Amino acid sequence: MKKLGEDIINASGFPPFYELQNPDELGLELPEIRRGDALRTSIHSLSGFQKEAFVQSARTGMTWRLVSDEGDYLNGYDAAPCPLAFLTTGMVSSYMNEILALAKLQNVEIRKLRLIQDNYYTMKGSMPKRTMVGGAEPVELLVEIDCDLDDTQLNSFIMNAIHASPLNGLMRGQLESLFKLSKNGQQLATDKVAELDAPLLPNPVNLFDQAVAKASDLTLLEAVGPTPKKAVKKGTSEGGSSLAAEQDRRLNIGAVAVLRDDGIKEIQQMTYSPYGTSFKLLSEEAPVNGGQGRAPDANTYISAGIGFCFMTQFGRFVSMMKLDLPDYQIIQDTHFSLGGASGGTGKAGEADPVETHVYLQTTESDEVAREMLDISEVTCFLHAFCRTDLKTKLKVVRV
Repeated sequence: MKKLGEDIINASGFPPFYELQNPDELGLELPEIRRGDALRTSIHSLSGFQKEAFVQSARTGMTWRLVSDEGDYLNGYDAAPCPLAFLTTGMVSSYMNEILALAKLQNVEIRKLRLIQDNYYTMKGSMPKRTMVGGAEPVELLVEIDCDLDDTQLNSFIMNAIHASPLNGLMRGQLESLFKLSKNGQQLATDKVAELDAPLLPNPVNLFDQAVAKASDLTLLEAVGPTPKKAVKKGTSEGGSSLAAEQDRRLNIGAVAVLRDDGIKEIQQMTYSPYGTSFKLLSEEAPVNGGQGRAPDANTYISAGIGFCFMTQFGRFVSMMKLDLPDYQIIQDTHFSLGGASGGTGKAGEADPVETHVYLQTTESDEVAREMLDISEVTCFLHAFCRTDLKTKLKVVRV
């Protein structure tokens, strides 16, 4: 099938991921830290389903540029990881942070550690009938570990580390996301989605041309070839399958995380269903969180994933319904507590509802603009992730 748009990511000549050298020149104010970390994610559409994001952390002071694409299932170029891959990458990185931090606190020697994670989502209903809904299912985590804890101690140790992750705050509970909506520069009241009680932030459209990349010797993102085949119930692999008018399918994004000798987490992400390319990503916490900041941290990946997924649903809806939306951007704020182990709180991770400002350029009516927002929210897998009470199914294997 014909690809949508142009492959701007590969044609740009820029590395797909990099830290910004000049974040102070971007003109965006950071959100106030409410819990431990506050991140502002600004995203705009490049072409087709390709998107570019700047993720700024009020705690770390670092700003990362990330890009996302889709595969054949959305007639994309597979030039960068899909949105769901970012959430899975950030999640498994966060889990490893807490396992390692808790081990240090409790003087547990870990000789080997590998995390294998699977995230599952659903898409059901009819887009023409406006009944299509995205859903999120429990996460599966396999921990391969070598340490001296007995079985009972080890299981309790890993469960405590999982609950300590800041992402726990988005999983455990039912957080209703909040939104502001702008069409052609004019603010509109929302319809079905909950409206954020705050002023509309300035449109970030002119922000992206100002970025200057900080030099790095690391390859932060690398395609490693086709994802290994795996049978997924109601899985899909056909080109354009995610654009079908009627759907009842299950998505499966996986990741394998290990800690390198240099202290950086290496994560291989797999797109099992819908089927796509496997990418290798690097992750490390910032100096304020005990790392060196040589790669995007867990909260950055998580925040980018939520925003990228939401943006994809706009593109998918307007493509399927042949609506006019030549330009669209968002600013998204996420608020996380510090990690229970890594941040020393001794508590389960917490988070606030995701807050998103939406900017649409369209000739469609105000009613259709509101519907674009409503449909994008209800079909977004990661906003479903936030509003669904989820648990992590844990399996521990000694190696």
